[in-house]
Amino acid sequence: MAIEHRLRELDARHRDLDLIIENEAKRPSADAMRLSAMKRQKLKIKEEIEGLRGRTHH
Repeated sequence: MAIEHRLRELDARHRDLDLIIENEAKRPSADAMRLSAMKRQKLKIKEEIEGLRGRTHH
């Protein structure tokens, strides 16, 4: 059950980051460094999600 809880938590963080990135990118003076950092963070979350899902499906 702990893995399922962690997956839900990560999914929510991934969605939240997606919205934040989208909003930041729309700004006229978007901070490229901040966007890049958030995209890296989002990718790490996605990789963790995929790893956890791989463990639950085997």
